[in-house]
Amino acid sequence: MAEITRVALEAWLSAQLKPDGFRDYCPNGLQVQGRDLIRHVVTGVTASQALIEAAIGQGADALLVHHGWFWKNEDPTIRGPKYRRLAAVLGAGLNLFAYHLPLDAHPEWGNNAQLARILGWQPDLDAAGLPLRCGPEGLVWLGRPAQPCTVAKLAAQVAGRLGREPLLVGEPDRPVGRLAWCTGAAQGMIEHAVAAGADCYLSGEISEPTVHWARETGCAYLAAGHHATERYGVQALGAAIETTFGVRCTFIDIDNPA
Repeated sequence: MAEITRVALEAWLSAQLKPDGFRDYCPNGLQVQGRDLIRHVVTGVTASQALIEAAIGQGADALLVHHGWFWKNEDPTIRGPKYRRLAAVLGAGLNLFAYHLPLDAHPEWGNNAQLARILGWQPDLDAAGLPLRCGPEGLVWLGRPAQPCTVAKLAAQVAGRLGREPLLVGEPDRPVGRLAWCTGAAQGMIEHAVAAGADCYLSGEISEPTVHWARETGCAYLAAGHHATERYGVQALGAAIETTFGVRCTFIDIDNPA
């Protein structure tokens, strides 16, 4: 069975995802130290109690997630659910790796790149042949649907591929030329999508101001679910680890309707 040291895996992840280049809301990288050797990595969206217990049940040595712990401005005390999660991870000798914005942004394995792959969208490219992006940290991607379509048809495609009906704000019959998207809680970036000339913007969550931006600018908006849009980056990253090192990687999906 192939194995890798914790130190070597952390170094490789850091080299690939470049977390130091982001101003994030949480620490990226190794959040909790576990055993030295890693033979089995479980990947998932959020380091919840259910995912931790599933990883322990599968005999994992490391848990790799998009949403980890220790967010800015949260209560720093370790009690209640935070205590139970941390006690379980420490008790099992489980390493916890978490990458937030770096995993959103990665041009190949990132959530935005993988969502485009799942939906068959074509990212626009810049002069260097890299995905064209806008907004803070370059997180909003720009591109086109695989074929010309209306907003309603695009929403139906999203529902079919993600298994979740998106909330649509805007004119269903509007043709979609330029698309913009950013997974998760990126609803506030609709103004950057509008400035980039998007006909339709998709993110995971919606908030009250998003509706008014969509209505007043004419840019249609699709809220496709925070969890539903962010299941794919960590899977792609796990597959890359498995291919590169031969270490077993298993994705476990703990469903979340948000």
